Amino acid sequence: MTEILALDTSNYTTSTARFCGGQIFQQKRLLPVKKGELGLRQSDAVFHHVQQLPDLMEALLAETALQNLRAVGCSTRPRTLPGSYMPCFTVGHGAARVLAATYGVPLHTFSHQQGHIAAALWSAKRLDLFDKEFIAFHVSGGTTEAVLVTPDTQEPFTVQLLAQSLDLKGGQAVDRVGRLLGLPFPAGPELEKLAAQSDAKFKIHPSMKGADCSLSGIENQCGKMNAEGVPPQDIAKFCLYSLLAALDAMAAALLKAHPGLPLVFAGGVMSNQFIRKALTEKYGACFAEPVFSADNAAGIAVLTARAEGLL
Repeated sequence: MTEILALDTSNYTTSTARFCGGQIFQQKRLLPVKKGELGLRQSDAVFHHVQQLPDLMEALLAETALQNLRAVGCSTRPRTLPGSYMPCFTVGHGAARVLAATYGVPLHTFSHQQGHIAAALWSAKRLDLFDKEFIAFHVSGGTTEAVLVTPDTQEPFTVQLLAQSLDLKGGQAVDRVGRLLGLPFPAGPELEKLAAQSDAKFKIHPSMKGADCSLSGIENQCGKMNAEGVPPQDIAKFCLYSLLAALDAMAAALLKAHPGLPLVFAGGVMSNQFIRKALTEKYGACFAEPVFSADNAAGIAVLTARAEGLL
């Protein structure tokens, strides 16, 4: 049975994926971050990827050995833009080159952002959008952008930036508020659990400049609420609903300029169920399931399989 191997070594997660028989199998692990810190230096991220990648590859291939490897895929950069570079991606790229050379198969390279978008389409069962124009939101610790995705004959698709956060990224706002409340990094899952305990009601007016948003006010307001003794669950809910309000305003502005285009939401922050429910109900937006929302090699596997004519 024809198979694909894919690797993604992002700033947050070491991830491997295996495409076989129309299914995707994953093994991934968060990079270790010390308590109270909000991320890693690139040198530390590279070190941890080097340590974790062999374990994950062994786990991925533990049940059955590769029978018929068709191609290897990996992410090599954060985004498909000139100068887009982070050292952590060199770990996965280097390992992918070794695998492709050893097995004598093609190596396909993509951006981390392309992988996120592809994983969302796979999870939402909307691979048909590969052949159409749509708007994709990529919301994570390092990126909060909305891009116009267009089919391309050379790339799996091209992206054009339409809107973005002008300061903090969505994941940064979540993690900073999480640290304020004593939650572990990354704070998204625990912040969501905490927010679910709140019955508070908020009337939130997002800070917007056209379709661009500003998210730094979320951290500032949550810090003020904490100093005033507001319960942690209410602060958590305010944080998430403030982020929702900003994304909602971005989507509304972009659909006014690009009416009728489908909306796709990708990135680790988009695994949040509050945000997913509200934007799905309002816009019929497509979301990845949580396992395909956070950093993963699954989207890279999908793109590689498509490049090889398997999807």
